[in-house]
Amino acid sequence: MSKLIATRAIRGAHKLVARAERELKKAFEEKGPQTRVEFPNTGYYFPISHGMLGLEIETVGGLKELLHEAQKLLPPLPEESLWVPYLGHTLDAGMATLFADEIIEAIKYTQNPLPYLPEPNPNDDMLWLGAANDVIMRERGIEFVDGTAPGFAACVGYCPTNEDAVRIARELQEKNLYVFMSAATNGKSMARQLQEEGIQMGWETRLVPYGDDVTATVHSLGFATRVALSFGGAQPGDYQRVLRYNKNRVFAFVLALGPVDDEKHAQAAGAINYGFPTISETDIDQILPTGICTYEHVVSPVPLDKIVSKAIEVRGLKITITKVPIPVPYGPAFQGERIRKEDMYVQLAGQEQPGFEFLTTRELDEVEDGKIEVIGPEIDDVEEGSKIPLGIWVEVAGREMQPDFEPILERQIHDLINAANGVFHMGQRDINWVRISKEAKEKGFKFKHFGSILHAKFHGEFGKIFDKVQFTIYTREKEVLELIGIARKVYQMRDERIAGMTDESVDTFYSCTLCQSFAPNHVCIITPERSGLCGAYNWLDGKAAHQIDPTGPNQPVEKAKEIDDVKGQWQGINEFVFNNSHKTLEIFNAYSIIEFPMTSCGCFECISCILPSTNGIMIVYRDYIGMTPVGMKFSTLAGTVGGGVQTPGFVGHSKHYIGSQKFISAEGGIKRIVWMDKALKEEMKPVLEARAKEEGIHGFVDMIADETVSVTEEEVLEYISKKNHPALSMPSLL
Repeated sequence: MSKLIATRAIRGAHKLVARAERELKKAFEEKGPQTRVEFPNTGYYFPISHGMLGLEIETVGGLKELLHEAQKLLPPLPEESLWVPYLGHTLDAGMATLFADEIIEAIKYTQNPLPYLPEPNPNDDMLWLGAANDVIMRERGIEFVDGTAPGFAACVGYCPTNEDAVRIARELQEKNLYVFMSAATNGKSMARQLQEEGIQMGWETRLVPYGDDVTATVHSLGFATRVALSFGGAQPGDYQRVLRYNKNRVFAFVLALGPVDDEKHAQAAGAINYGFPTISETDIDQILPTGICTYEHVVSPVPLDKIVSKAIEVRGLKITITKVPIPVPYGPAFQGERIRKEDMYVQLAGQEQPGFEFLTTRELDEVEDGKIEVIGPEIDDVEEGSKIPLGIWVEVAGREMQPDFEPILERQIHDLINAANGVFHMGQRDINWVRISKEAKEKGFKFKHFGSILHAKFHGEFGKIFDKVQFTIYTREKEVLELIGIARKVYQMRDERIAGMTDESVDTFYSCTLCQSFAPNHVCIITPERSGLCGAYNWLDGKAAHQIDPTGPNQPVEKAKEIDDVKGQWQGINEFVFNNSHKTLEIFNAYSIIEFPMTSCGCFECISCILPSTNGIMIVYRDYIGMTPVGMKFSTLAGTVGGGVQTPGFVGHSKHYIGSQKFISAEGGIKRIVWMDKALKEEMKPVLEARAKEEGIHGFVDMIADETVSVTEEEVLEYISKKNHPALSMPSLL
């Protein structure tokens, strides 16, 4: 490899380690070694040092050990007259750089005010977001496992023009990649360029501005490290598994934009340790042989109009896109866009106008595939700022199509339309709400393109269960009001049918092994009364998914002989779970939290666990970032419960399952709930009150403690004792 590029990377590492030493010394003097340091709302300490070395740094003083590790890794600068195999030295320098970055970034979090906004999206006053918290990690990290996000681009520096920055960002978004931005040069950065062009940034749009300091680049690799720790089964300190997982599973790369100084060379060296190559528009020295990376390590110079495609090629990333024939960019990265009132051209449905979305099955000869008709005014016929009705009427036909699939396809309308740049969609059924931006209208987006999107994506993703689909878009009040009544009657019938299904009414459950890529022994069993623990699949969804992909992760599982009707155990389920958990789980009880409960992968919406002294259980939702009465935050609990381990007394599950009659029914059901985080309790209040009424309990939700009255088990016991909670008089859990 090039001696020049090695020299620059090693020199950059020396500069950053020296800077870390200076700033740590200053922090010791000004704040003291006992000052607490942490990235906000995370249970993983500092991800690079925790993942690579197993360090659990909590104070300024604890950073000193990390500095020593960085200094030990620093290789000497290459001599003019001596040749050595520089790649190993360059990799060591790269890791030393990441340790130094983490020290510098950690110290920033002791400042007041913080230089970063601890929120998922920037606001008008603060652009830089800094390290991702645990809520973001669990929501976004799983996308790197299930393929929703094939990888990320760490964009370092700035583009020649704002237009170049926007074009590269859009191209990366269209390919479903996350865009992590850092390292301003001479006050210029890609994130600032996007901000100047009014581009919405944040985790919701996958355009993440980490920070303007070169050291903020470490947050990209910290995120990658936490993916390996959270979803890859890697343990803290097992650096080989962390790095191997990232090389094989997280398809990321660095885009070096604009001038590349020594410090940026050092960041690239750090990324190479993870198998992440660097592609530069600047003419820097290259590292072309394969080795740590799948293909080349550093490639340059690459023209800006080809840099994204070249990066994808060098990383070995496979991108699958169904082309959607609309005049605006399209991809999941745009699903988080919000369109402000001042940026809106037209609003459809919502609170001020009637609206609905409805999908129904027709005979094959009644449907003309791809037909799209707009009944009422098209977008060109309405004035800017208008608010009009909207009805989306979808008719499908196919030999494999079944009425059970209708609500499944109908629910896709939200996600699919929302993926168009400049189109905001919220809600479903008769509470839909759509906004189209001025920019999208100027580019030629029309109401008929709702049908164009759905036609392309339905065929691309669900073509196995239908043959033809046609669309009618209603934008006039008369027709919308006439048809919404028909739709509502069908909505009611569907709800009654699904609500009426019980585990006893079927002979077959459905499996889900989608998450075995990161929890190899986990098998989710979905029943009519217990949805998948991620909340994304119910029994009908599992049935539909099997129809769509008969060899996929959702398989029918015959219950066969009943072993225990109270705990929910069947011979056929046990055999399936045993064979599909790599023969590690012999027994599975669907309705128990204590005896052989279902395993959990890590995607669960909620975690329940017992609080022994209260004779009850607590439930915490994944978005809750505070402490719980069991003495652990959600992130720590997730590490205990997840990974496909069967953990008596703990179980992951969906929000919907809380309202099921089968919810831990072996132990007494909802009457065991003694603590919930307040947001979840308020959301589930109607369901809990309805279930409590069935149990003959009045005012049940008020009997459940939350973080406003108790954060320890002792406080929970004191609270529920005052409320005379039914759990106190139930048989002992243990």
